[in-house]
Amino acid sequence: MPVPHVPMTRRTVLTTGLATGVLVVGASPLADTAGASDRQDPFTLGVASGDPWPTGVVIWTRLAREPLAPDGFGGMPRMDVAVQWQVAEDERFRRVVRRGRSVARARDAHTVNVEVDGLRPGREYHYRFRTGPHRSVVGRTHTAPAYRSSPASLRMAVASCAQLEHGFFSAYRDIAEQRPDLVVHLGDYFYEYEKGGYDLLQLPRRIRDHAGPEARTLAGYRLRHAQYRADPDLQAAHAAAPWAMVWDDHEVDNNWAGDVPEELEGPQPDWAERRAAAFRAYDEHMPLRRSTRPRSSEGMRIYRQQQWGDLLTLHLLDTRQFRSDQACGDLRRVGCAEALNPARTMLGAAQQRWLEDGLSTSASTWDLLGQQVPFARRDVDPGQDLELVMDSWDGYPAARTAVTAALGRVTNPVVLTGDVHRHYAADVLADFDDPASPVVASEIITTSITSGGDGSDRHRHAESELRTNPHLRWTSNRRGYVLATLTPDTLTADFRTLPFVEKPGATASTAASWVVESGRPGLVPS
Repeated sequence: MPVPHVPMTRRTVLTTGLATGVLVVGASPLADTAGASDRQDPFTLGVASGDPWPTGVVIWTRLAREPLAPDGFGGMPRMDVAVQWQVAEDERFRRVVRRGRSVARARDAHTVNVEVDGLRPGREYHYRFRTGPHRSVVGRTHTAPAYRSSPASLRMAVASCAQLEHGFFSAYRDIAEQRPDLVVHLGDYFYEYEKGGYDLLQLPRRIRDHAGPEARTLAGYRLRHAQYRADPDLQAAHAAAPWAMVWDDHEVDNNWAGDVPEELEGPQPDWAERRAAAFRAYDEHMPLRRSTRPRSSEGMRIYRQQQWGDLLTLHLLDTRQFRSDQACGDLRRVGCAEALNPARTMLGAAQQRWLEDGLSTSASTWDLLGQQVPFARRDVDPGQDLELVMDSWDGYPAARTAVTAALGRVTNPVVLTGDVHRHYAADVLADFDDPASPVVASEIITTSITSGGDGSDRHRHAESELRTNPHLRWTSNRRGYVLATLTPDTLTADFRTLPFVEKPGATASTAASWVVESGRPGLVPS
């Protein structure tokens, strides 16, 4: 089936999950349509699905007649709106298996997030929404296989870092055309900066402009989500497959760490409020389950597991909310003694225990960590001194040692990473101070969707970087994503790249393929 070219374009689970079950909680007033201006399509932001389990999946949409309305309400009336949804076994909806009625609440920016249960394991489904005379585009989704089943394979796209001002989202279009079973997004779904605020890479020009000021308020974050969701290529990727998502820094604030924002000079009385606004907008706009919802005393729990039969356990991590502040500043540092403090944490105590418990009890063939920042050591200067990036795991070596030890408890550990706007194929060593130490795991780092502009096949220091870090096996500075295929015997990572993103229409190709063989840690070229 060709991928539909979807147009531009809260959490309220108000159904019982049964085919005809409806539970509408008091909403006053409640409109049966998107408002008086019924000629305007409210489904401008497309549809999405995510976090599939064997008998269900989350489906999402948001009503927004004017996505770039500066108040963050998308041009919608300040009243709740009834929305109908359907899930079918076929794309023409001749075999509808679940249906219901939800409420797009004004207080939640008219988002609809439904946990649909009662589906069959390991099946493809199609879904859509309707309000008044308007229907959404049709989305394709997939339930996870039964927990004790043994799937023959899984095709999974891995993506990160989409800066709208730096290029077109052609990589998302390619993801849609590949029709993966699952998309794993590792963060920097959007960038919070005002127009031109992320031009530090000295691109010859901004391709597109951010709307509005830097996102700091709930209205600002809603506006930024809406602007990105209005992109047709991103909509196509969401409509093609379920997503499993975690944030990095730009969904809130560049290089934020726990209770600490990026900018420390001067008072920051609004940081807690800003972070809470970012969390709420993220929760509103992503196809997430109720268990991740923001809690005033606990933040928002986005670390969780995604199971795919006995083939895969995907451990999705949060390396922002619970980490210690970066040592010696956020950037490159030589000889930062503060970073060596064993008390410094990347995951926090509770998440660390959760990860260790999950790895120690896993019975899956493959255990993947879906996380944000580079895990393997990366000496960024070929000189004699060890120069490391403090925002990555290199700034938290004791925390990395603890996670590496936990990875050694499973048969096939692989770390999935984003953040650095480059492709890397890397080995994770037991001790990076000893290049001859055993390989414990593999790391697959996906480049950016657009961040950094067109890029090149190799960045200017690539050869010296690979010599200085022999556990880094391969790299590319083009834009793109990773398409991973898992079987009981192998994990094959196809590093997909684009020749350009600063103009539309690029066709992706596979620049390199690397393989992890079951029972043999480390990457080998395909």
